[in-house]
Amino acid sequence: MFERLIPLIGEENLNKIKNTKILLVGIGGVGGLTLECLVRSGFENITIIDGDTIDESNLNRQLITNKENINHFKVDEALNRYNKINSSLNLKGIKAFLTKENFQNYIKDDYDYIIDACDDIFIKVELIRYAEAKNIKIISALGTGKKLNPTYLQITTLDKTENDPLAKKLRNLVRKENLNIKIPVVFSKEEVRNKDKVIASAIFVPATAGIYLANYVFLDIIKPQE
Repeated sequence: MFERLIPLIGEENLNKIKNTKILLVGIGGVGGLTLECLVRSGFENITIIDGDTIDESNLNRQLITNKENINHFKVDEALNRYNKINSSLNLKGIKAFLTKENFQNYIKDDYDYIIDACDDIFIKVELIRYAEAKNIKIISALGTGKKLNPTYLQITTLDKTENDPLAKKLRNLVRKENLNIKIPVVFSKEEVRNKDKVIASAIFVPATAGIYLANYVFLDIIKPQE
């Protein structure tokens, strides 16, 4: 299925990608597109963690959702979708909301990369802590709600983010815990568009952020010449 990809990156790089172990936390608006890109780019060893079920409000932006799978677990729908795309896929699904208390129950394997696409700021900190302790590469997605323009998205380090309330909170927590403030992140420098409690969202920014996450890992592995 990768006859169009091999001429672009070579078989050696494709084999590197196939053998890379990925942990993806969160498969919603951001993580769902990340997973789509990973599977269609040759990644075969992927563990996904998400305890959420599909809600009608997800239909405007989350890739695996449709009218027929509302109330189904997102992990189950992801397994169903992606095992039909690549028969060699080793996709492990964990239906759970990570907490500080259960973190060690689910995060047991050593991974090559951790992709953080979750909404829980305290779990983001725990993932950073785990990655630092295990010397695992990590990239985190920051706030994509209340924003409309994907061209404001960029990959930078946590210490260089701006106009993102989630990033500000995460920076403060990471500093307080004496963790690495220079981890790579995907964030949008676009100003928040409203102050409502509801985290309004269109597909454009979270979907693009998800693509950026997957592409970061992909490029880090193949290291293309500029």
